[in-house]
Amino acid sequence: MAKFFISYGYNLIIFFIISHLMSILGNLNPWNPSIPFEILSLNISSKLSINSHAIKESSKDFGKIIQEILPAALLYPSCVNDIIDLIQFSYGLSIPFHIAAKGHGHSIRGQAMAKNGVIVEMNTLNNNNNNNNNNNNNNNNENYGVRVSWDSNLGFYADVGGEQLWIDVLTCTLEYGLAPISWTDYLYLTVGGTLSNAGISGQNFRHGPQ
Repeated sequence: MAKFFISYGYNLIIFFIISHLMSILGNLNPWNPSIPFEILSLNISSKLSINSHAIKESSKDFGKIIQEILPAALLYPSCVNDIIDLIQFSYGLSIPFHIAAKGHGHSIRGQAMAKNGVIVEMNTLNNNNNNNNNNNNNNNNENYGVRVSWDSNLGFYADVGGEQLWIDVLTCTLEYGLAPISWTDYLYLTVGGTLSNAGISGQNFRHGPQ
């Protein structure tokens, strides 16, 4: 009787494992030949995804004029070097694949799409910065994606990651009693996204573009 229960329990565990694997495999797209398998030998391989649902979501354009331009994979970087590795790998190919950066998805006309290429989900950079803040600076509100500095020639300035929202930039600069002199009128856009569209805002007539 004991052997029966052990065998039954073992088979049940195997069944659940196989069912879980089937559900995972069912959500994966076939590997796109536009991206060589050699990319899986890079350190970023664990940060690449071919999940069919995620790929379909990334293929949607904010303006919904251009749709269903499917990438081959998504990259969820944890640091800038991950993006550098991806670009260098593509650049070294005889036929490079397309790479597009996607922040909060407000781009239009396919700007953040990469047909048969790789879309870089920039939000994960911001998430990683927030994790660093929580782990290493529990008593400090410093945002690693926004660094405010002072220079005798330039005065105050900020080094800002392209994945950062303008609202986060404002929050960090206010701690110094400062604010950007030229920024977007809607603060829940990424810095990289607005700069890629010429940095035009309501303050341009006085302070110039972002």
